[in-house]
Amino acid sequence: MTPFLGARNGDSNGTLSPNYTLLDGTRSALKHLLDRVKDQLPEECLAHIDHVDFSTANTGSPYFPSPLKQTEAISALKAVEAGVAASIADLASESRERKINVDLERASAFLFSTYLATVGGMNKAHPKVKKLLKDTDLLQAQSILYRRLSANLYETKNPGEYFHLHGSLEATKALNMVGLEGHRPDLTDYHECIKIIEEHVKQYTVDELEEMNWKIKQAGVTCLKWEDFKSTQHGQELSQQPPWKVDTLESDTPPVPFPFKTSRAPQPQILSGIRVLELCRVIAGPAMGRGLAEYGAEVIKVTSPNLSDVPFFQVDGNLGKHTTDLDLRDANDRKVFEELLQSADVILDGYRPGSLSRLGYGPRQILQLTKHHQRGIVYVAENCFGHVGPWSSRPGWQQIADCVTGVAWAQGLSMGLEEPVVPPFPMSDYGTGCMGTIAALTGLYNRAKYGGSYHGTTSLCQYDIYLLELGLYDNTMMAQLRQQHDNDFFELRHNDSVDEVGKRALATMRKVHPELFDERHMHECFSRGFNASIRTIKPVVSVEGTWNGFLRSSRPNGFDKPTWQDWEVDEDMLKA
Repeated sequence: MTPFLGARNGDSNGTLSPNYTLLDGTRSALKHLLDRVKDQLPEECLAHIDHVDFSTANTGSPYFPSPLKQTEAISALKAVEAGVAASIADLASESRERKINVDLERASAFLFSTYLATVGGMNKAHPKVKKLLKDTDLLQAQSILYRRLSANLYETKNPGEYFHLHGSLEATKALNMVGLEGHRPDLTDYHECIKIIEEHVKQYTVDELEEMNWKIKQAGVTCLKWEDFKSTQHGQELSQQPPWKVDTLESDTPPVPFPFKTSRAPQPQILSGIRVLELCRVIAGPAMGRGLAEYGAEVIKVTSPNLSDVPFFQVDGNLGKHTTDLDLRDANDRKVFEELLQSADVILDGYRPGSLSRLGYGPRQILQLTKHHQRGIVYVAENCFGHVGPWSSRPGWQQIADCVTGVAWAQGLSMGLEEPVVPPFPMSDYGTGCMGTIAALTGLYNRAKYGGSYHGTTSLCQYDIYLLELGLYDNTMMAQLRQQHDNDFFELRHNDSVDEVGKRALATMRKVHPELFDERHMHECFSRGFNASIRTIKPVVSVEGTWNGFLRSSRPNGFDKPTWQDWEVDEDMLKA
């Protein structure tokens, strides 16, 4: 058996140094990242990035029971984010060297922050938490176990070949596709649900499933190894792209200085006065808006009352924002949205490729709707498969990207299995969200210095490519991790759900790395929207001379009126 996929990180002979540390790995990841994205960044931010300090309480092994260098990858991204933020701060005063810190524990926790968040003292797995959440699971694709397991990894007709079925937020189409009913009230046991669904998936080869899936436009995918993904046309084209891109949409509009609006924050916030319209659901897209809200932007998350969203993800994902419901197919709601658009600086697009363009709100369409202002915009889109290559129009989610790129096979093989396992937590979601935040910050910086409008693009697959390019921990490190962590985690199989994988990972990480869960990382504030106290992870980054944090607590989707007026500040959010 080939134990690991991808290159190893370490000395020139390809072996991991016995003295490997997360700090060393993070610096190496940052060097690799800068090599890939230097031409996508303002030149002025590079000196700031060079002076970023990484802090950690970790002097031992990696945090996650996984071969993937997730802490290193996200910490390097946060360093780049901080560098661009510092360059924006310089526009308010003379350029200077600033103390910048990235906390590796918080960066790691950011990757599973929805698992750490609580509402009314209850986390996402608590059986009574639903009573505090808005029911946005309109089609019960999350709340009914059988339907939830329509989004899961299953073995196919050919042994050793796996397909990630994905019912998205609807479930019935995917279940019908493999010959099952959309609802089975008789199936309530976890293992029985998996058994029945896998038996039906096993009636088909991966090629047959791909063809059926394509016909109904669902987000399923064959689970590939890293080398196999890189040999596909799509893998080859996407691997030539940087993790994110910022292209010029137009260069005629004049520079738009940052407003640097005064606020109640303890120190200036770099995006105070910047207005953002977020058209996103679930995690990756909302994480982009969350990142901009953290730097002080006024972010309105616009969701349709007719589209499902995962209820608990809003606890963490809606921090710092206002939320409103607008149906962009309705003439009156379109009018309201276009009024909001007139003073927006940033538009975030997290829907299937082309969805907003079909509604009339793609990047160039928005330019036309706002051109009379002679004021550029920044449009940032994230998706699953990327914005180039033959699969760019395919729908997808975090598990789809992790399966198609080879991440799931890397996880499974590292556990001593001859099968893939989707890694713990939606880490590629949060990593993609961070890359989208960087793209938006870069676009805003370019608009302020040079004028024009900018189009940022990134994707879940691009995050996974960046992650896999960093290499995997070797056999020695994985043996150490297996010795430290609970056997219960390593007994997972390919068809265990993301909820089960996350639950077991969380349990063992609490024992092995309690520093990740230290109270100093958490912040608590009452939420009017949820009518309960919310606990969430504090910001990862600090930049001298600025304040990084949220001005308001979270709320469910659709809580606020669609207006830029009357933005409250929750005093408890200002506490250190």
